[in-house]
Parts: sequence; structure tokens; C-alpha cells
Amino acid sequence: MDSHGQYEQRVVWTVVGTGIGPLLLAATRDGLVNVVFHATDAARDRALERLAARLGTEPVEAPGSPLLTEAIRQVEAYFAGLRRDFELPLDWSLISGFNRQVLRELASGVPYGEVVGYGDLAGRVGRPGGAQAVGMAMGANPLPVVVPCHRVVESDGGIGGFGGGVDTKRRLLALEGVLPEPLF
Repeated sequence: MDSHGQYEQRVVWTVVGTGIGPLLLAATRDGLVNVVFHATDAARDRALERLAARLGTEPVEAPGSPLLTEAIRQVEAYFAGLRRDFELPLDWSLISGFNRQVLRELASGVPYGEVVGYGDLAGRVGRPGGAQAVGMAMGANPLPVVVPCHRVVESDGGIGGFGGGVDTKRRLLALEGVLPEPLF
């Protein structure tokens, strides 16, 4: 506790190797708060600086923390094809409003191996015609893979954009059986 009797925010992090490259996993006492693609040294350091600024505390590397240990186990099982759903507490504090509403609907309403169009997802949250706003929400997703923004595609059959890169999106969709495995 701090000097005012409040619990101090603690942010722990680790990097886990996956079939799409290293992922940074960060958690608070409330749950997993951030997943960052391509977490090599420079990207990892930028992500940790952003987390420190947003959450008001310096993240601490702690791969053995209980929540991160479980997150690592589930991420590894997902990439091994042994897990379809993540059962982790999530800390939604890095996202709010419409974006949070869209991401919660995505997390609960679009299962493994299925995709949804940006416009369809907009309709599910009561905003028909809001496909572009849904695209912005996907780009703001602080928990990719766990909150599966890779499952959102264009209504005309296009793959759409992706914060981790289109190749990463293709690999995730191939892992889930939506697309054929990339040839290279």
C-alpha cells in the first residue's frame, strides 16, 4: 500500500515466443492488460514506456507471476493448436467507450475458427453503418490474439488491416483453419 492506504498499481510483464514472433504480455492485479506483437527489444521498450505512462507505474519483468504464468501456458497452447479460448481475467483499463463495447462483443461473440465483417460487428453493438468505427476499435485493441481482432474481415472477402501486420493476421486465421497455411 502507498502512504494514503491505497493499493499501488503493479504492472508485470514478460515476452513469450510464438509462431508469429515474440509477444509481450503485461498484467495488472485485475488481469491481462496488454499484448504487443513483434516484441523485440525496441518494440518491447516502446510498449513498456507507453504502459508506464498510461498506468502510472513502471512495469516489472516477472514471468513467474501467477497471472503471467497462466497467460503463457494458454498462449503456448493456443499456438500449438491445443486451445481455442482464453480463460484469463482481462483488465480493460487501456480502452473505453465504444471501442471497449466492440472488443467485448468480439471476445464473447466471435468464436475460434469464425470471422465477422466490420459492418456486421458494428450492427451487433447497435451501430449499423459503423464499420469504419469498428476498424478503429480493432486498431486500438490492447489485447490482440486474446481478444481476437484478427477474426474481423472486410465484407467483400478481403482480409482487412491488422496492427500486427497482414501476414500475422493471415497466420492467425490459418492457425484457426479459416485460411490455408501461408506458403512462405
